[in-house]
Order: sequence, then structure tokens, then C-alpha cells
Amino acid sequence: MKIYSCRSCGEPLHHVFIDLGASPLSNSYLKPEQLDEMEPFFPLTVRVCHRCWLVQLPLIVRPENIFTDYAYFSSFSTTWLNHCARYVDEVIPRFGITSESRVVELASNDGYLLQYFVQRGIPVLGVEPAANVALAALAKGIPTLVKFFGTETAKSMAASGLHADLLIGNNVFGHVPDLNDFIAGFKILLKPTGVITLEFPHLERLIEHNEFDTIYHEHFSYFSFIAAEAALARHGLRVFDVQELGTHGGSLRLFVTHEENAAQPTQPSVGALRDREIRAGFNTLEPYRRFAERVERIKQNLLTFLIEARRAGKKIAGYGAPAKGNTLLNYCGIRTDFIAFTVDKNPRKQGLYLPGTRIPVHPVDRIFDYKPDYLFILPWNLKDEVMQQMAGIRAWGGKFFVAIPDVLVFE
Repeated sequence: MKIYSCRSCGEPLHHVFIDLGASPLSNSYLKPEQLDEMEPFFPLTVRVCHRCWLVQLPLIVRPENIFTDYAYFSSFSTTWLNHCARYVDEVIPRFGITSESRVVELASNDGYLLQYFVQRGIPVLGVEPAANVALAALAKGIPTLVKFFGTETAKSMAASGLHADLLIGNNVFGHVPDLNDFIAGFKILLKPTGVITLEFPHLERLIEHNEFDTIYHEHFSYFSFIAAEAALARHGLRVFDVQELGTHGGSLRLFVTHEENAAQPTQPSVGALRDREIRAGFNTLEPYRRFAERVERIKQNLLTFLIEARRAGKKIAGYGAPAKGNTLLNYCGIRTDFIAFTVDKNPRKQGLYLPGTRIPVHPVDRIFDYKPDYLFILPWNLKDEVMQQMAGIRAWGGKFFVAIPDVLVFE
């Protein structure tokens, strides 16, 4: 096996966290005319660094092949939009953000978050590498720079007078293969008293809730608090506060500033979370070694449930076409023999086929024509939203189920 180096500290990577076999790119949905063509699969073997404890995928696929034309639009989730609106309500008064400030978001997607700052008259700039998604933001009147972010982009922005009072990175921290270049860009772009907020899924929750489906090729890194703090500190950035969130199965929101910025003292929450992870052994190999066994058990339980349901003549359809669902379906070998189709609110995915499994994606109304006995909620983190939206399936006795953290059925 090839020995890779840690993208954070450079240490050789000798320890496998989990091997999910080979999988296609999770956002590479297929058009009907592509169904007779070869589809590339790539290794999905995750490793853990025994020096800085960053869990990571080696660079197998270039980010340009994943993010240049992107299928994920953040604004299709009401739950996520409500989360973002609450964030804006919190940070504006806390950090004194005004019409004289500058808010910059990295991986700003379709303007899902920055729109709430614009509504308050606050100047914003999005940085988004996917041109197709950036167009949606521009249509909302949100200035967007179509580029990958790193030191080169940060220097160009700074040279033109663009510096950030508030620099935001929601669910992008794990998406960058050159982690040190990305963080170094923070240092360049952030004003001396500026603040960075970073949100990303918390590795502690990923392990606790068996969230292996959040592992796919566009997620290069999976952060514990101690791994994230060390990566930021290496570039003179200090975490001064942290919040634990319920989004994406359990996330962290880090509040970060320049190490020398005395205006933001370090809060007790930082030491408390660091100590908790150390007590749980996240600075040892033990918690990482146990994860694979639990993932295998989930696969067995899910296949048992599907086999028994199909043998009983039950009809099964999916809800959603998220990237995480494609990891789950490909790892478990679930195709149209188990799930007739899935549906999605995003019109860009409708009429396409899931990568690897070739399960067709239909509009949501297809569910009410087919009347499945079971609706498999693939974006399990939006379970409550989906069950409320699709409550009508109960009229014919339809039930919902998820596979994470284990197979759970809801009537």
C-alpha cells in the first residue's frame, strides 16, 4: 500500500480508519445517454494521522474534477436556510457587523447565507469555484468571485483592497486538498481584529452515530476539534470559542481570529471540548480502530431489512439524491432491485441517475403515483423536514426509514 503524507502536518499515514472499497464520485450523476458508458470508480480508503489526528482521504481526484460544475445547491433545504438565518442574527450584534464591514464567504454556493447579510445592507462577497452555482448567487444580486480559495486568491483579493471583518467557511474546511494553503489564505484576507467562523461535521459525532456515508471523495478531511485547532494554530490563528451544532448529524462552529488579537479572549468552551476529546482518546488510535466494525454491522442490518421487505412484496422508493446517499448505496450494493427510484426537489438532479447504482431520480410527485410501502430517507440529517413534507404517504400506510445511525422505521 502506498504511504501518503498527512495534509496537515506532513507525517506519513500508516493507519487506516476505514476502507469503503471503490466508489464513483458522489456528485457525478449520470445522464440517460451515459448509462451504456464506463463509469470510473476510485478508492475510498480513509486514513488517520497518528501525530496530529487528522482523519483524511488522500488526494485521489483533483478538486477541479469535482467542484467546477456542482450539483449541490444549498437553498433547497428549509432546515439549512433557517440555520443560516439564525447564524446571521447571532453574529451581527456579537461582532458589531455594520454597513461599514465586509463579510466574505468561502464556498458561498448559491448565496444561501450571504443573502441574509445583503438584506441588512451589509457588503458581502462570495468566493465559489463552481461557475454554475455561482450564477444562481449572482442572480440574487450577491457579488461572487468564481475561484478556488487559497493563498494566491487571498493575495489577489487583498491587493485590490478586499479584507474581511467576518470570514465564513461553512462545510468547506474538509473539502480542500491543500489544507495549509487554504488556511494561510485566511491569515492574508482577515483584518487584524477580524473573525473567522468555520462550520464542519464533527468527527466525534461521525464516529458516535456511525455516519460513514458522509465519507466521499469531495470530503478530503474529517476533523476532530484537536485536529482542527492544531491545523489553524500552525498558521498563527487561534480558536477563541466553539459551539456544538445539530446540523449534518453533529457539527462544530469554530470562532477563530489572529493569535495576537487580544480583543477576543479564549472562552472556556475551547478548553472544555479539547479536554473532552482527549479523555475520549482522540489523541490515541483506539476510537479510530473500532469504527469499521460498526459500519459493517450497519451494512448487514440494512441489507437484511431490505431483503425481508422485498421478499414480503413491499415496494421501496428513496427520498433525496444527496452525495452521502451515494456512498451508502454503493458501499452496500443497493440498486434498483431494492429501491425502484429516488426523488429530489432539485430540478438539476431530476431525470438523472445516481452514480454507480444507476437508480433513477424523479420529481417528488412520483412518490404519490407509486405509493411505496417504505420511503428510504437518504439525507437522514433532514429526516424531520422530509417526514413533515411527505406526511401524505401515511394515507396508504407508507412508512419512513433511515439507515444511520442504524436501521430505524418511522410510521
